[in-house]
Amino acid sequence: MLLKERLQKYRVLLASKSPRRRQLLEGCGIAFEIAEGREAEEVYPSTLPAEQVAEYLSGLKSDAYADVLAADDLLITADTVVIAGGEILGKPTDRADAVRMLRSLSGCEHKVITGVTLRTMTKKESFSCESRVRFRGLADEEIEHYIDTYRPYDKAGAYGIQEWIGYVAIEAIEGSFYNVMGLPVQALYVRLGEFLEE
Repeated sequence: MLLKERLQKYRVLLASKSPRRRQLLEGCGIAFEIAEGREAEEVYPSTLPAEQVAEYLSGLKSDAYADVLAADDLLITADTVVIAGGEILGKPTDRADAVRMLRSLSGCEHKVITGVTLRTMTKKESFSCESRVRFRGLADEEIEHYIDTYRPYDKAGAYGIQEWIGYVAIEAIEGSFYNVMGLPVQALYVRLGEFLEE
């Protein structure tokens, strides 16, 4: 039986403002609704390894809905972080911060990790997916053109792989392309199937 048929008894809820995550989940053929926005304070312990932060934050986002889920609800939350040189690059605070981030990615390899949490009224499970991305060296003019044209202030690491910079700057990707966009849909599809079986 296809996953979408097994999910018919659930109301699948995606708790995300990201149009990219919505597009990617739609691409899996899964019917879903957007969960009503609930705020979670995205703070993590300073001792938490950088590679575990995305999964931790996706769990925090999920916890914000714990008291409102109905018996047939299945909630999906996600968080993506970019890690370069051991530093977590979140969403840039302004233009100067975006320039700083892209300069740090220029000519280097970095990690993109997306944490995902699945939750029903009775069960919660989290996992994460890692991709490695290598940028060629970027001129300041290219960095400034990208920031001023695409304004990537809502994106971890100050870039979207599906935009101009992804076409002209990325030399190689190891791992899931869609994970870099913000949702590791292949892993999510498999883990959803396993989640329903447990």
